[in-house]
Amino acid sequence: MRAVEVTQFGGPEVLVATESPEPVPGPGQVVVAVAFVDTLFMDIQLRSGAWQDFVPVRPPYIPGDGVAGTVVRVGPGVDPAWAGRRVVALTQGVGAYAEQAVAELDQVVVVPDGLDLQIAAALVHDGRTACALAESTGMRRGEWVMVLAAAGGLGLLLVQLAQAAGARVIGAARGSRKLKVIREHGAEFAVDYSDVGWTGQVAAATGGRGPDVVFDGAGGSIGSQALRLTAPGGRFSAHGAPSGEFADVDQVRGREVTVKGIEQAQLDSGDGSRVTARALAEATAGRIRPLVGLTLPLEKAGEAHAAIEARAVVGKTLLVI
Repeated sequence: MRAVEVTQFGGPEVLVATESPEPVPGPGQVVVAVAFVDTLFMDIQLRSGAWQDFVPVRPPYIPGDGVAGTVVRVGPGVDPAWAGRRVVALTQGVGAYAEQAVAELDQVVVVPDGLDLQIAAALVHDGRTACALAESTGMRRGEWVMVLAAAGGLGLLLVQLAQAAGARVIGAARGSRKLKVIREHGAEFAVDYSDVGWTGQVAAATGGRGPDVVFDGAGGSIGSQALRLTAPGGRFSAHGAPSGEFADVDQVRGREVTVKGIEQAQLDSGDGSRVTARALAEATAGRIRPLVGLTLPLEKAGEAHAAIEARAVVGKTLLVI
């Protein structure tokens, strides 16, 4: 089967198209004929050699952790009725950039009738994470909710969930094109955090109080600045680190701000499947809709990574099989 491998740690050029044996499902596993592959910034970080203490992959390996497609084979102990079902699945960190991928059955969720597989693929990680963060952090009608990195796949879903909850939404990103998209997806106020005075703009928009809830998908100095803006009694979700580090949460000491970390999105298989199913149901009902900003053939995975690294994509990037 066709696949893409990381041949060594490095830049996008280390992603090389190859032929690989078709996977064989073991007990409790299924094989999915992949239609779309979700691509994550984490894929890029792992490809570059980062996060080895947490995800110790070694080249050569087939990257990727999220697919949408159709079950074509089942392993021992799996009901044969799974064959032919349209599903999304997680693949335990590797193996997704291929025509077929193997997944544990408890990491597989059926896609509702009427929901396009491309939309489902765009939700396999970000929909699951957005719903988990929203449930953990909580959003109340009339509260100010600020989303950092709001023009990304996860950020836009959080904007929509906050708007649906009746919150007043601030979306923060970089560049006028992204701010336009954020407003189109329900943000009342959009701010460019490459502007020196962006924190003052947020403070003014919230009447000097600051946002009640902050979803930090940026991390680093931007996340740290956002934490200082958070209103007394507010909630801060420190789940993003595309810069390589999370916000400095030590500064919250002595303040009445509740900080939650990346563990909000690290769900066990039962909760993960439940939250994924919720995201798919929300999309089927039309309450959320991911923005797919770029689709490329599997063999152009390197171009997909380069575009994501350059922050050139608004919304999700998917590989098409």
